[in-house]
Amino acid sequence: MTDKTAIHTTSAPAPAHTFPQGVRKGPLLQVSGQGPVDPATGTYLYPGDVKAQTTRTLDNVLAILNAGGASLDDVIMLRVYLTDRADFAAMNEAYGAFVTAHTSKGTPLPCRTTVMTGLPREEMLVEIDALAVVN
Repeated sequence: MTDKTAIHTTSAPAPAHTFPQGVRKGPLLQVSGQGPVDPATGTYLYPGDVKAQTTRTLDNVLAILNAGGASLDDVIMLRVYLTDRADFAAMNEAYGAFVTAHTSKGTPLPCRTTVMTGLPREEMLVEIDALAVVN
């Protein structure tokens, strides 16, 4: 039986509650939902700017993936949670630029689901989690 390992890095924000930044069990790595938070200060960044928040959030996701021994090439699923349907196009533009820039040429891009929902903090326009299979 393979042990479950909590993933932690100072390159991503510390979790605000009783869960780890990520968990790895065998080849599976799940990244907890991340938001547009500065890892050094814990400050929520870019109020009102979903594009900048999406990029910062993906930076945090990538840092946790890296700490767990993965890259965006290993991600099979990203889930995006948005607070406003009107932000979809701007989020999608930032998301597409980031994912394309951080995925090796010829590697299939991850699957994605986008959900419109309320988020825990008013200043959060976006939250993203990830599931990776690490070789």
